[in-house]
Amino acid sequence: MVYTYGMPELPEVETMCRGINAVVGSRIVGVVRPQCHLKPITMTPALAGFRRRAVGRTIERIDRVGKRVVLRLDGARGDAIVIEPRMTGLVLLAEPPNRDHMRLVLQLADGIAPELLFWDRRGLGVVRLVAADEFERRYGLGLVGPDALTVTPELLRERLGASRREIKVALLDQRGVAGIGNLYAAEILHLAGIHPARPCKGLKPGDWQALARAVIDVLTEAIRYEGSTLSDGTYRNAQNEAGGYQNQHRVYDRAGELCGGCREATVVRFVQAQRSTFFCPTCQPIAPRSSRIRTASRRGTSREP
Repeated sequence: MVYTYGMPELPEVETMCRGINAVVGSRIVGVVRPQCHLKPITMTPALAGFRRRAVGRTIERIDRVGKRVVLRLDGARGDAIVIEPRMTGLVLLAEPPNRDHMRLVLQLADGIAPELLFWDRRGLGVVRLVAADEFERRYGLGLVGPDALTVTPELLRERLGASRREIKVALLDQRGVAGIGNLYAAEILHLAGIHPARPCKGLKPGDWQALARAVIDVLTEAIRYEGSTLSDGTYRNAQNEAGGYQNQHRVYDRAGELCGGCREATVVRFVQAQRSTFFCPTCQPIAPRSSRIRTASRRGTSREP
């Protein structure tokens, strides 16, 4: 079997945040880093310092910054625990897929859930406890762009419109817009009818409008389905249950299959910036649609006697 791996993107991380909302109001009474002989996650400060700053603190709310889960703690420093799932991390309230890849346990009191778990198969995840000033330095608007769920045509054009990069590659840059990764970029561009290799500078006002609508529509629908669980089976929601949006994918990981949009062409795969890109050549022509129409018209005229 060929597995498809994908970093949790905005819909998956938003689902994680909503799924662990039950820990709001809970007090952290212990921090445990289970023994694991696999690649360790990055954790700062080190465990002793993390415990000193976290134990006794109350989780006041759950936020999301791009693809990161943020636990806001009480206190004057504005401390927050920032969890970056990266490729295979999960934030759970239920029993994890297995105990071999358990990375961090927050033991809780005064709430519904006894524990908050961070599980990570590949050990690429990052957990940081940061004060307000460090949070701003690491995750402020200069480093992490506006959230993808807030985009408008004007914002997208402002953030990406001057770039010579291909639009698919630009959408993956978290400094431009935060939360979109490889999977949802493919789905968004298909819904918008935009070829992934078109340069940002070449997009027209109508393209930016279609793109902004597609960003909101795809991400909102994916959240409703609680994200995508791909063929490796890694992503799970906070209750260790699979997402459902993989059954709604239009083009992602469907190379060679008939496009569900036009029902005419087959989905094509190619590589951009070392990542697989999937698109429909009929729904997403490389030339802007208006130019394609004009070109076809000129060809038709030239063939007339």
